[in-house]
Amino acid sequence: MAVPGITEAQIEAALQPFGMSRTLPAAAYISDDVLEWERKHFFAGGWTCVGRASDVAEDSYTAVTAGNDSLVLSREPVGHLKAFFNVCRHRGHELLPCGSSAAGKVIKCPYHGWTYGLDGSLKGAPHFSDQPDFDVADFPLTEARTHEWGGWVFVNVSGNAPEFDRYLGSLSDTIAPYRAERLVIAARDEYVVKSNWKSIIENYHECYHCNHIHPELVQVSSPDSGRTWYPDGAWAGGDMELLDGMHTMSMDGQTGASKMLPGLEGKQLRDVLYFELFPNLLISPHPDYILTHRFEPLEPGFTKVECHWLFDPEEVARDGFDPYYAVDFWDITNKQDWSATEGVQRGMNSKGYTPGPLSSVEETVYQAIYLVASGYKHGRINLEDLAKPSEILARPDK
Repeated sequence: MAVPGITEAQIEAALQPFGMSRTLPAAAYISDDVLEWERKHFFAGGWTCVGRASDVAEDSYTAVTAGNDSLVLSREPVGHLKAFFNVCRHRGHELLPCGSSAAGKVIKCPYHGWTYGLDGSLKGAPHFSDQPDFDVADFPLTEARTHEWGGWVFVNVSGNAPEFDRYLGSLSDTIAPYRAERLVIAARDEYVVKSNWKSIIENYHECYHCNHIHPELVQVSSPDSGRTWYPDGAWAGGDMELLDGMHTMSMDGQTGASKMLPGLEGKQLRDVLYFELFPNLLISPHPDYILTHRFEPLEPGFTKVECHWLFDPEEVARDGFDPYYAVDFWDITNKQDWSATEGVQRGMNSKGYTPGPLSSVEETVYQAIYLVASGYKHGRINLEDLAKPSEILARPDK
């Protein structure tokens, strides 16, 4: 399936074996047409994260963006969270502006007052009682696929993404010891980065740049300690070790928590993990908290990034708890990264840019680029094709 402005040869160049491949062409980062294609085939066609389940309380609903569509998330007092397309079945008016929430047991269209239950069923339609063939059962809200995992909510707008467990693969087992589903948001921040969403992800996946732009980070974690993991789903990532005497990613390497996350042991207390769940969620488990980045591409060169710092609820409830030992460190580090990716974005607009090679320490960047290029080639996330980077990268010493 053709991607506007990107040639088959450019895609194949990115899919070559590691050490022979090239980065993506400039159009992948600066073209409106390419972003539109990605919204349809990646963000609507895959499982897109739309936030934490805890942000949708019982007897409430909220409107979110996924691809080019808008969805309403709702939760009944008893039952799972559901997702419905944010459109009234009468004349198509949106039910709630994106980014806003409302409390109540019904969803009411602001245009003509059609009213829906939180289960999506039509409860009332003014001036239709005299219509002999009208049945409210025929006009429920249109439901979209949704899945809750680790406390996050994922939606599939197209309806044809692989089953979520297959999409996730073994990443579920890797994250399980951190018990992400029981963690709570202790702090949140939001950035608008003047960069393409893929550049932000590529930067996240390597520490080749760390000695050059992250003086604080290299004091607590060695840039040379990272290992690439080999995915069996729509993810990529690896780990880095904390330096001796350091206990977490903070300005002095010390934790401000009274204890580490319950259930962790051994190497889990010495490693920080960095994973991308395609297309828009970065999950970074630490020994004492989890940091996440969630993306929403606004334009080819503008990306909204929502950051959450997740902590154990007992820790958050403790007198004197302050998450800003973690927040301040990553705010500094994030802004250093944003500056770098914005520089990349400016370079992508230069006629002098051509796709370049990857160094021997950019294995995980290769995985991330392979995810995208394979999607370009197949018109969707092809999980069978994603086994190839693992085979290419696997070495006896890993």
